[in-house]
Amino acid sequence: MIRPLSVYLGLRYVRSRHGNGFASFISASSTIGIGLGVMVLILVLSAMNGFERELAKRLLSVVPHGEYIAVTSAIDTWQQQIEKIEQFDDVIAAAPVIKLGGLLQKGENLKALEIRAVDINKEQQVSAITDFITDGQWQNLNGQSLVIGKGIAKKLKVKVGDSVQLIMPRKSQNSSQFSAPKKYNMNIVAIFDFGGTIDETLAYMPLATGDAIAELNGAVHGIRLNVADVFKAPQVIRTIGQELDVYVYMNDWTRTQGHLFNDIQLVRTVMFVVMLLVIAVASFNIVSSLFMAVNDKKGDIAILKTMGAKPSTIMMSFVYQGLVNGVLGAIVGAGLGIYLSLNLTEIITAIEQSFNIKFLSGDIYFIDFLPTELDIRDVIFTVTAALVLSLLATLYPAWKATKIDPAKVLGQI
Repeated sequence: MIRPLSVYLGLRYVRSRHGNGFASFISASSTIGIGLGVMVLILVLSAMNGFERELAKRLLSVVPHGEYIAVTSAIDTWQQQIEKIEQFDDVIAAAPVIKLGGLLQKGENLKALEIRAVDINKEQQVSAITDFITDGQWQNLNGQSLVIGKGIAKKLKVKVGDSVQLIMPRKSQNSSQFSAPKKYNMNIVAIFDFGGTIDETLAYMPLATGDAIAELNGAVHGIRLNVADVFKAPQVIRTIGQELDVYVYMNDWTRTQGHLFNDIQLVRTVMFVVMLLVIAVASFNIVSSLFMAVNDKKGDIAILKTMGAKPSTIMMSFVYQGLVNGVLGAIVGAGLGIYLSLNLTEIITAIEQSFNIKFLSGDIYFIDFLPTELDIRDVIFTVTAALVLSLLATLYPAWKATKIDPAKVLGQI
């Protein structure tokens, strides 16, 4: 097989380097460093992709993508408004909502909560809450009934079928006079387990019941939307809101839950920069190994130059020699990174079970496991970055090799 002289010399110098213990150690350390950097960077990016996927799949399947909340008076033409909203291509569905706040009491236990009075059929079109029902049935939500989060049920020590007392503030015509709160007996018909703070604060009741409590006479406080692309929700909400003929506040999920997405992006950026610096440091170990190689091969370089070897041939010989470290490190690191990324959730679960620890708590975060999603574009970009940094590290030592004066070197032999 015919190979260019520079490739032949570069590979030969790589093989001869194994006889030099210190040079071999420096070379191996650079390869290992590049491999570890590539592997960890792929792992981190895959984990961040997994968190973004779960954010869209889980959190935004329950939290509305957008809401229109009445400013002054309740929306009494909400049926017509929903028909108008659902005509837009970016909207999957819309549903009415009445927002209430109150206290839930069971015996001596008391819990403050946010209540969403919803149409049980339309709500399923804008929310995947039924996927998270762990006890009871969503369709049983009718009359004086509630669907509550697992955190609320745990706090009040109640279960499906129990009766609780809902305490609501009473409207008073005289703002200086305190009115006794209204009390309603409610039945728990279902419990949902989503994870995070939502389980601790949120409850659902039928739209008709909420209408009777809030005395809205068939009107609603707002309309909830489910859009096709969650990351375009702010733009979609603004565009549609300007077409409505009611005076409303325009809210989207980025105002209430956007901090989670911003945190993911921040961690992604910081970890990317840190791990890229690790790869850069490992890559520049190539500089040390190549300088030692150039110093060791001065005689060979001088002889090659006297035989008519071009400077480009000599330079490329050492560039190829240095690139071997980058290529090996990038390939091995990418292989390990891909394998670990595809199995990261199972590996972390096995570690948690073996050592009886929990890395992510469902009571704090919206998930209790470490998600992962491998994106081949991240692999390509990471490997390319490692190879580019490795190439840059070889240029100066290889260029210095072309500046060796044959007369001085051969005169000392």
